[in-house]
Amino acid sequence: MTPSAPLPSVRHLQCLICGKTYPPEPDRYVCPDHGREGILDVIYDYSHMARAISPQSLAATPDPTIWRYKPMLPVTSDAVVPPLTVGGTPLYRTERLAQCLGLQHLWVKDDGREPTASFKDRASAMALVKAREAGARVITTASTGNAAAALAGLAASVGFPTVIFVPASAPQAKIAQLLTYGAQVMLVEGSYDDAFDLCLEAADAFGWYNRNTGYNPYMSEGKKTVSYEISEQLHWQAPDVVLVSVGDGCIIGGVYKGFYDLYQLGWIDHIPRIIGVQAEGSNYLAEAWAKGEDVLTKPPIQAHTVADSISAGLPRDRLKAMRAVRESGGAFVTVSDEAILRAIAELAQYTGVFAEPAGAAAYAGLKQALDQALIAPQDRVVVINTGNGLKDVASAMRAAELRHARAYRIPPTLAAVQRVLSGEGDML
Repeated sequence: MTPSAPLPSVRHLQCLICGKTYPPEPDRYVCPDHGREGILDVIYDYSHMARAISPQSLAATPDPTIWRYKPMLPVTSDAVVPPLTVGGTPLYRTERLAQCLGLQHLWVKDDGREPTASFKDRASAMALVKAREAGARVITTASTGNAAAALAGLAASVGFPTVIFVPASAPQAKIAQLLTYGAQVMLVEGSYDDAFDLCLEAADAFGWYNRNTGYNPYMSEGKKTVSYEISEQLHWQAPDVVLVSVGDGCIIGGVYKGFYDLYQLGWIDHIPRIIGVQAEGSNYLAEAWAKGEDVLTKPPIQAHTVADSISAGLPRDRLKAMRAVRESGGAFVTVSDEAILRAIAELAQYTGVFAEPAGAAAYAGLKQALDQALIAPQDRVVVINTGNGLKDVASAMRAAELRHARAYRIPPTLAAVQRVLSGEGDML
């Protein structure tokens, strides 16, 4: 393992299974006593953290990115960070949509506004900092598309070589991003889980730094910054409920970790109930939650969903995902692919936020949670959109078709416009 630079606020890494602790080396991935399942958590000294940063000092900090929270992250104060603007995404109050749903307070956090158009930029920015600490020359990851694009884009901004493993079935827009950023792309003829396992083997064989979600413990630490931002944007009044789509489980684990940090610091007075949203065809965690199953022994499922970003037969960060829901008093809900597609158009038409299927799944989950009486009308609710709709144009077109949205092919005449307005035009 590569010795770490001093991280004043970090105590150690701790195995979520056995509790064994390790020094916070940048390339320490898992507890060896449990192999690839030995997920580690970054444990902090909150008293030290409180002396280094406060809501008041943040208010005077002009940096809008995730690095405004450096004393709360496992990085040194002088860490060299990628130049792209990661974080600082908008939190929109959506009164029209809230009214339609019978809610008094509803916000959408739009992480489709990140540099590579997905939430995964938060983790990839962290990965590059840790790879540099480790002295790595190449960084790799497996992904259904977004994490790969995030890593490739952030790495391109600093000239860091990347090798990316994605299922050959990944949407073309995501593959185009990878190739455009200059990544070396491996299209794996198999599932995401196949790509993940091959990436692990290759990283071990060739000595590459491994960014893989649910394997590298520092990825949760990048993703937790979304909860810092939500709380700061709400003037340190934590929401009551946060909804987020779930595939591998790393995002929801990070969302919980961020609110947990703030609660330990005394900056917020409660941790929101976190509701994880899964597609019906990729419902490993929701099923385990409902049945009280042990996710360490539960076998993989065959995952299939239009929301490729949350398709995972064996969620790699399932321990942190289950902890997020259990310890926050939250829940898991499932939604159909049709509900996800309908949510794309509905979210866009009521808020102007254009989400890919995985991002829209969180909104579909809000509607499901309301049907299940998991959310009260007076609750302060935040929905996290994890990716931009341009990531998957084919699904966006299917969403429009479900709502009978029409485009008309016309000659360049005013008479043709009038025919369309009178209902006589031909659809495109």
